[in-house]
Amino acid sequence: MPDAGPTAAAVLGATPAATPDSAETKRKIANRLRRAHGQLAAVIAAVEGEAHCRDVVQQLSAVTKALDRAGYLVISNAMQECLADPDAEGSAKPDELEKLFLSLA
Repeated sequence: MPDAGPTAAAVLGATPAATPDSAETKRKIANRLRRAHGQLAAVIAAVEGEAHCRDVVQQLSAVTKALDRAGYLVISNAMQECLADPDAEGSAKPDELEKLFLSLA
């Protein structure tokens, strides 16, 4: 099986001594994902309720944007941690971060 890259915990900077900034970033990421979750539920309900395609596509667009923003926030957090302490154990390496970023672009 090919290497999937760093784990979500590693990218999010899950360390025993999390800083207040990283805790706030994790909260923001979780909020964005919850928002996307709710929007996806609305898409499912719209499809099941035979809503107009315009409404379904608008909801899908909202889900996509929410997920993209969460992904970019995850990568941004990992980049900041990589710059702050590039030799930290479990820290994502620059080439890994580049691949992750490009996977969202």
